[in-house]
Amino acid sequence: MTALAPDRPATRRTLLRLHRPALLAWTAFVLLTAGELLRVHYSAAPRDRACRRPGGWCTYTAFTDTDNVMNFLGEVLCYAPCAVAAWAGAALIGRELESGTASLVWTQAVTPVRWLTAKLVAAALPLLTGASVLALAFGLTWTADQDVLVTNWTWDRVFVPRGPLLPALVLFALAAGALAGLVLRRSLPALAVACAATVVLRLYLRELWQPLRGPLTGFWPLHLAATGMVLVLTGAAVAAAYGVLRRLTA
Repeated sequence: MTALAPDRPATRRTLLRLHRPALLAWTAFVLLTAGELLRVHYSAAPRDRACRRPGGWCTYTAFTDTDNVMNFLGEVLCYAPCAVAAWAGAALIGRELESGTASLVWTQAVTPVRWLTAKLVAAALPLLTGASVLALAFGLTWTADQDVLVTNWTWDRVFVPRGPLLPALVLFALAAGALAGLVLRRSLPALAVACAATVVLRLYLRELWQPLRGPLTGFWPLHLAATGMVLVLTGAAVAAAYGVLRRLTA
């Protein structure tokens, strides 16, 4: 059988075809969420400003209130990395190890290191692009329309998705899923462990950046410091994944 390097178009097409449902689901999520943020900015926020003028009056429901919508979107974006971790642990890595497909590929097509690299790169590009779009859309909407919102940048549902911390968390989720899949080599346990690790980081993220409130002040210094912390953890998870892979295939 002719070996295929993971950077060749044929291999990239194979990976995309294999994970097309996940790619389509992620694309739909990005488009729908970004579209709702645009609706808030161009429709809901101007409506609220008009209602606050003398003689203005509006009625709301739980699903049309601007605060509720932004809070909901913020929470969804905060926990979206958990879904990425679950997918990476179960479908991207764990399932192939559990079924023996990975072992077959390693003996007939590519080396284990190239196999893992191809999977991580192919997954990271659309995930990073989508998360960056969502972070940009959320940040611009919140900044432009905070005058009609009851909100504060220190709240997690604002602090996390408002900048590069969101893409960083998505990359961490991908790395955590890959590591869990390689360690456990079973889909469901890897799904559970990867998702749990991402949720724990999300829940205790404030504990990581809170001590910096002394030397650092303002949103961006703290946000970038938190982003750096998450990227360091991501790098450690990736390094650990390659270490596990080497021991696994030694």
